[in-house]
Parts: sequence; structure tokens; C-alpha cells
Amino acid sequence: MTNHRVALILFAVALATALVAATITTPQNVNTRVASNETPPGAMGLARPHPPLDRAPGVPIETPVRR
Repeated sequence: MTNHRVALILFAVALATALVAATITTPQNVNTRVASNETPPGAMGLARPHPPLDRAPGVPIETPVRR
């Protein structure tokens, strides 16, 4: 029973050390700017619309013949 207890204590110490190290090093490497919900000017949040197709759905696209 003591082997399990020692292993559990060592694991808890290693976990606590890793958490403390992660907490200390994270703010140094992360940009902590605050995001806003405002969209930048000119952005609609959607992709550019495509021009309408000159064919009906299901009709194959005709490729121009190169000479």
C-alpha cells in the first residue's frame, strides 16, 4: 500500500509543478488583447458573391478551344 501512496504523492507533486510552470509562462507568450464584436469598416463577414452562371444546373461547363 505504501508504494501506491508514494507514487500518488509523486504524481501530485509533478502535476502541481507543471500547473505552476504553465501558469507562470503562459501570460508571457500570449497576446492578451481584448476582442470586440465590432466588424472592421468595409467588412460584411461574407465571402465575395460569385457572378451568376451562364448555364443551367447540371449542364456541363464548356471549355474554350485553344488554337
